[in-house]
Amino acid sequence: MARPAARIPAMERRRQILAVATTLFARQGFQGTRTREISSKARVNEAILFRHFPSKEELYWAVLDEKCKARRGFAELKSLLHSGRPVPEVFAAIANGLLRRNFEDASVLRLWLFSGLENHRLYRRFYRAYMADYYDLLAGYIRRQVRGGAFRAVNPYLAARGFLGMLLDYILTHGIFHGPRNGKDNLSRVSREMAELWLEGMQPRTRTERSRSDGTRARRTSRKARARN
Repeated sequence: MARPAARIPAMERRRQILAVATTLFARQGFQGTRTREISSKARVNEAILFRHFPSKEELYWAVLDEKCKARRGFAELKSLLHSGRPVPEVFAAIANGLLRRNFEDASVLRLWLFSGLENHRLYRRFYRAYMADYYDLLAGYIRRQVRGGAFRAVNPYLAARGFLGMLLDYILTHGIFHGPRNGKDNLSRVSREMAELWLEGMQPRTRTERSRSDGTRARRTSRKARARN
């Protein structure tokens, strides 16, 4: 008489489902992936899948949640911002960490993009859970640099978005769309140069530059006043 197949522990079964779901969702998106396909490739009954994850949306969220927690991006950022290292080193390290994580594993970015394109509830949930605090933390650091005179007076949130936007563009271009890369580029060098470029724009303006800017603003105001008259 044949012996019954060994029963797989629930946690192992859950990991098995998540691994298959991660691959399929990252490749095909939320709408393009069926739970029946996931259960088939994970070699489980679809009823078992729904016992672990009540809905397809909850399964997608579990994939995103687990991937983001494993990357520890927020914890790494917090550690860097409280490290006391020189500001250029801090931003170069932030850039290097983001680039490294996304080039090593592009699945999180793909899942994030699909969630925004296909299911706005998941995107908003992802933003609240992981992105909002990341932006707040970086913007708070920039605000402190502005108050201390190291950076010129800017909106800290716009500055944070500008810095992270540079990195996201590089990741999308070379990690998702596979655009051509300079053979001499490596992530450390790219991180350092991007940080330097951004920091150049954050330097406090000289008195001459402020005067020139004020003059330009005054001329614009004068032209608008003449146009109204």
